[in-house]
Amino acid sequence: MDCAIRLCNVSKCYRIVRQQPFLASTLFRALLRRSRPPDVHWALRDISFDVQKGEAVGVIGSNGSGKSTLLSLIARTSYPTSGEVHVHGRVGPLLELGAGFAPELTGLENIYLNASLLGLQRKEVDAKLDSIIAYAGIGDFVYSPLSTYSTGMSARLGFAVIAHIDPDVLLVAEALSVGDQDFQRKCMETMEGFKRRGKTMFLVTHDMPLVQRMCERTIWIDKGRIAAQGPSADVIAHYTDRSPRPPS
Repeated sequence: MDCAIRLCNVSKCYRIVRQQPFLASTLFRALLRRSRPPDVHWALRDISFDVQKGEAVGVIGSNGSGKSTLLSLIARTSYPTSGEVHVHGRVGPLLELGAGFAPELTGLENIYLNASLLGLQRKEVDAKLDSIIAYAGIGDFVYSPLSTYSTGMSARLGFAVIAHIDPDVLLVAEALSVGDQDFQRKCMETMEGFKRRGKTMFLVTHDMPLVQRMCERTIWIDKGRIAAQGPSADVIAHYTDRSPRPPS
């Protein structure tokens, strides 16, 4: 199939749980009155789009617009309330660098753990291990528990693993906002290498120059719906002006 990611009428609803004081009178009143429907929040509503193999697509929108929920559905860490999500190929999620790591384990142990969760066999990790450690650039800290790492060190290790699993679909969410300039440059070179090799990229960020540099097409999510999608320069201009238009 030429389609790497396909969403068909996808909606995602969360139930809002409100903590109430535990008082006997409150409990008694609750037992006497009729129960009311739970409060809910629709993070996404009727989202549909395709991402073709080898295409780089950006996703923009204000905080709380539903971007992170969208990524979690594509990464299969969450499931839609309605609609269908199809992803073809091995997924490399950079939703939060270092996510999926166990803080009580060493960096080395976390390399094996995280790589296995992303689909690599132990012998594959063995073959790539020296390169992963060199890429991370954290020295002997690779033998220390992750709980002793700084945020930047965890980010280095997380990106090093992703860079070596050779995913078919790369999901990136603000992954370049941590680390020093050398690390960010290395991340960019790796992402551009994925792009040159025809990998699919799905990039969520507030960095508009990065979207224009990396992505031919951009989707603007606003209040859980697609406000616009099309050529990156056009969509970014509409987003900057905050003037939603019907989805194309």
